[in-house]
Amino acid sequence: MQQWTIRSAEDFGRSIAEIRHARGLTQGDLAAQGGISRHWLAKLEAGHSTPVLEHLLRLTRRLGATITISFDARTPEGR
Repeated sequence: MQQWTIRSAEDFGRSIAEIRHARGLTQGDLAAQGGISRHWLAKLEAGHSTPVLEHLLRLTRRLGATITISFDARTPEGR
């Protein structure tokens, strides 16, 4: 099991890109599955933020908490 601690938009984007690569998906594949544009996903993976993400990260930091994304390569997609 691989884990990422998310402290910034860059951390979040990097974790999404690494999981996508591990699943053998292109940005186009994942964007289509998620109902978003490939351009938006590329910006997210490059560490560009959104207001919602920034607000969530700020609240998490103020609480002294962390956000962790876990990935188990053995787990089937979408479960």
